[in-house]
Amino acid sequence: MDFPFDLNALFPERITVLDNNLSAGRKAHGRPDPVLQISTVIDELGKASSKAQQLPAPITSAAKLQANRHHLYLLKDGEQNGGRGVIVGFLKVGYKKLFLLDQRGAHLETEPLCVLDFYVTETLQRHGYGLELFDFMLKHKRVEPEQMAYDRPSPKFLSFLEKHCDLKISVPQVNNFVVFSGFFHSRSAVQLRKVLPKKPEGEIKPYSLMEREVVREEQRALPWPFVRPAGPPHSPPLLPSSPQSRSLSVGSSPSRAPLRPAAAPGLQQGQTPSSQLNDSCRAKRTSSLNRSRLSFH
Repeated sequence: MDFPFDLNALFPERITVLDNNLSAGRKAHGRPDPVLQISTVIDELGKASSKAQQLPAPITSAAKLQANRHHLYLLKDGEQNGGRGVIVGFLKVGYKKLFLLDQRGAHLETEPLCVLDFYVTETLQRHGYGLELFDFMLKHKRVEPEQMAYDRPSPKFLSFLEKHCDLKISVPQVNNFVVFSGFFHSRSAVQLRKVLPKKPEGEIKPYSLMEREVVREEQRALPWPFVRPAGPPHSPPLLPSSPQSRSLSVGSSPSRAPLRPAAAPGLQQGQTPSSQLNDSCRAKRTSSLNRSRLSFH
């Protein structure tokens, strides 16, 4: 793909890495980086890629590259177009947080490096340019092909991965990303995290920590008779002894049996205090009668 300006002056290297700054890495001496021309190249490549993949809208543009932390690898052929160069193709990658299914169907949360868009001009395909671009990205990112996820790969791209990377067996997913069987074997447990299944709508976990706190707050707010103690119940403080309080405390408890009076010291078995008092009075009267009789003699 050619443009009406010098691509060799715009992109000095054969493969240029662009980020959200839209910087080619080296500016021409004495003038600012021509961001407008770089944006034009990216937008035109995005349109050509979407047309080749039959997408409803481009997924690559200068504005989208500036809004995300993606990397775009741009490959040029500097000898064509009268020495001004042509753009051969591009490859866009970026990290995405994905929820994937492994071979056993378990949900995993991970954030791999993903191929988001890959395009080589139709007239320059099958010349090794795509492999050159893909290998450069792998070395730059220090990643293996099976460790990556691929966003909506076209049939041509899948054939490319099978031929050059020996990626044949993919693990079915519920989204548009494709991962291969080696993806889960080559990643550590730190990079893969299991996702717990969501609870059905309306289900409440019994006596959760939040509910415990609510109960505690309600108990603090209620008056004494309605508070349920957290530990064993404490006995109420004893009141000063009085006949009324003693009768109430004994008679108000239906579970207690009536208290029996304790036996006084000096009583014989079966003798009550009233019988002892009667015997004492009878003895005193007998003694007084005997004294009165002696006084008459």
